[in-house]
Amino acid sequence: MTGSVTKPDEVALRAKLAELLQEHRDLDAAIDAMQASHDLLPLSRLKKRKLQLKDEIANINNQLLPDIIA
Repeated sequence: MTGSVTKPDEVALRAKLAELLQEHRDLDAAIDAMQASHDLLPLSRLKKRKLQLKDEIANINNQLLPDIIA
C-alpha cells in the first residue's frame, strides 16, 4: 500500500496483526515444548512459519506506521 491507510483498512490490518501476533506466540510455545524432541523436521517447519509470521507482522506494522522522512 502506498499513501495513507483508510480507516476500514486500518481496522482490518489491526485485526490481522492481532491474529498473526497470537499465532506467533502460539508457535513460540510449541517450539519451546518441542525443543527436547529429537524430531527436527517438525521443529524446523515451526521455526520457518514463525519467521514468515515475523515478516508479515513487520509488513503490517510498516503499513500502519510508515517511516516519515523529514
